[in-house]
Amino acid sequence: MASQKQGGCSSGFLAEFKSFATEAIHVGQDPEQWKSMAVVPPISLSTTFKQHGPGDHAGFEYSRSGNPTRNCLEKAVAALDGAKHCVALASGLAATMTITHLLKSGDGIVCMNDVYGGTNRYFRKVAMELGLDVSFADCTKLELLKAALKSNTKLVWIETPTNPTMKVVDIKACAAIAHEHSKNTIVVVDNTFMSAYFQRPLALGADMCMYSATKYMNGHSDVVMGLISVSREDLYERLKFFQNALGAVPSPFDCYMCNRGLKTLHLRMKQHFSNALAAAKFLEADPRVERVIFPGLPSHPQHELVKRQCTGCPGMISFYIKGKLEHATAFLKGLKLFTLAESLGGYESLAEHPAIMTHASVPENERAELGISDTLIRLSVGLEDEQDIIQDLDQALAAAHPNKK
Repeated sequence: MASQKQGGCSSGFLAEFKSFATEAIHVGQDPEQWKSMAVVPPISLSTTFKQHGPGDHAGFEYSRSGNPTRNCLEKAVAALDGAKHCVALASGLAATMTITHLLKSGDGIVCMNDVYGGTNRYFRKVAMELGLDVSFADCTKLELLKAALKSNTKLVWIETPTNPTMKVVDIKACAAIAHEHSKNTIVVVDNTFMSAYFQRPLALGADMCMYSATKYMNGHSDVVMGLISVSREDLYERLKFFQNALGAVPSPFDCYMCNRGLKTLHLRMKQHFSNALAAAKFLEADPRVERVIFPGLPSHPQHELVKRQCTGCPGMISFYIKGKLEHATAFLKGLKLFTLAESLGGYESLAEHPAIMTHASVPENERAELGISDTLIRLSVGLEDEQDIIQDLDQALAAAHPNKK
């Protein structure tokens, strides 16, 4: 359920999710679950737990199977996603792998064609090698999704907004098409870019919502983790089994850190949106920039869909700088406040070159088809002062185009 409409840069978007901040701070954190009554959940480092008798334990046996600190995080994330359950994994790709283990050889996957490079690599280099039938389709065009579905399709993988070209997929429409094709088709949404604060895929018809929690959900560039939220009991039981059987679990310390990061998620995302919108408007008006792709701008092809589907936009901007690779390189080298680095979603501003860095594993012909060219630059706009962010972009553009303004 949503609360009253927001003002500022969120005006016109889906209303805020009711009690989001309260749930982020309190769900799963009850001090009475600990004998010490600790307000902050402790880091439970023990790998094993004493049993009252053989098979008679107090809820925990072995830390891979379940851990008190991990439980706190999973309860909090489930609440923020409007889900019944969550499982935490060692990384976003560990989450992808765990979901894919729900399938067997010969089963089909339809994946959005513009996705994180690691997802593309996993499906091509690992899943296909294990006998899964993986195909890629532009799910922003519903007729292409329909055409891609086969009799063996068991999983539809959506990423929205996409990485790095910021396409926005209609989750409700895609889920309806997939479930009409077969009620047994599992619809997964990679919600990494939006975070739970801006988008709830399960409420839009998806069966699973997954994250690289390394990004916005943790928000401090100091944890590698994956998360999967789900409400269907059958899917949760299988995911919980694979979480233990595959063993790709996060450490208790990382769970503590991510749990801590969630407490400021609502505050961080509001500021990311505000800073990114200002930066996107600056770039769009600059003659040294060819095109800006930011869902929060009216110029974005799916801007109206974003407003219907999301409560706002994250700090992710992609843009094409005018010129060639040398101009993109000069811009990236010229940045002073932004750090040239992979990843995204931390409090600090980052910039990267998708074709050379995060998406180098995507075949070159596909990069060209997707628009991942030598002049495409991806920004993760952080929480610094707005004027300093814009000043840094301005001076880096000047370094790339010293004779143009």
